[in-house]
Amino acid sequence: MIRLPRIPELWRRSGATFWYLPLALLLFTASFLPGFRSNGTELGGLPNRPFDALAVAAVALQCLPLAGRRRWPALCFALVFLGFAVDQLRGYHSVAGTALPIALISVGSHLRHHRRTFVILATVAYVPLSAALFLLGPGEPPAEFVTFYMAVALAWGVGTWLRSARTAEADHRRRIAEDTRTAERARIARELHDVVTHHVTAMVVQAEAARYLTAAPDRLDQSLTAVSDTGRRAITDLRHLLDLLNPDHGTEPRTPPVGRLLTLVEQTRQAGQPVEFTEEGTPAESTGSAELVAYRVVQESLTNALKYAHGSRTSVRVSHTEKEIAVEVGTDGSGSKATGLSGSGRGLAGLRERVDVLGGDFSADRQKDGGFVVRVRIPSGRPA
Repeated sequence: MIRLPRIPELWRRSGATFWYLPLALLLFTASFLPGFRSNGTELGGLPNRPFDALAVAAVALQCLPLAGRRRWPALCFALVFLGFAVDQLRGYHSVAGTALPIALISVGSHLRHHRRTFVILATVAYVPLSAALFLLGPGEPPAEFVTFYMAVALAWGVGTWLRSARTAEADHRRRIAEDTRTAERARIARELHDVVTHHVTAMVVQAEAARYLTAAPDRLDQSLTAVSDTGRRAITDLRHLLDLLNPDHGTEPRTPPVGRLLTLVEQTRQAGQPVEFTEEGTPAESTGSAELVAYRVVQESLTNALKYAHGSRTSVRVSHTEKEIAVEVGTDGSGSKATGLSGSGRGLAGLRERVDVLGGDFSADRQKDGGFVVRVRIPSGRPA
């Protein structure tokens, strides 16, 4: 089905030139029709004069510049004002005089620089025109000229309001774009924190342990192999994250594949952390971001266990139900005096934000024995 562009979209694309050119031609044509001739704006009370060649020039000066009123607003108004002055001083009183407030609205809306100077110059130009009309005319009261000035000043005010509204809308769109970019940068920072911190921590622990295994070549080889495998997984995860930054990316799923939790647990065990892993229920084929956040919770919790409770017995329990994913990771504090809630807390804060966005519950508490426990419930979004 062919989708026709909306009127506001066409207006923005064409710069409204497409719409003002027909208006200019309409005013130009109407000024010469018998029913509209000499029935336009009348300022100063001069008697009507039949149209001649100068009348055609005056009408053209008032109408045709409207086609460029957006690109050259000040020049457009100057030409229209000149045509209006000739129109009134000669007594043509054409319908084309309607173009004056239209041009002034355009100036108020689109003039970017020297706006105050423009107002002063326009006012100065209006004063001698009023004086000439007063002297040439039957002596209309000065209040008529003041009233007309206030009317066109209202047109300037309308244009200024349109400019302010357009600026406010542009600022609003810019703030939305900045907030979107900031949120995306924060998400990427959390992803980098989760991936890099976990893998690098495991590699550091494994490398430190390898220093004491020089007398046991078999165990040393096993420990160095674990470091190498962890490094490869870190590179793979980082490549996946960098793919997300690729503008052409968009088809690769963000949810970790089935079995990644078990791989994560095995990697932590290889780093010297005793981990008991229990998974209940069957993961859904697609749970959106819930599965990814659950994976990050386990990853960050095991990273903290390696860093601050190395050697402590650690348990990981993941439960999948129709309505939610429940995760519980805890240590008993037997391996280290430090607790898993130490450090900057940036990782835990990021996890709490992710869980809150999905409408879940997050808690991280110290245990009496010096350990810690992290409990998370995340709605899975599966139909009941």
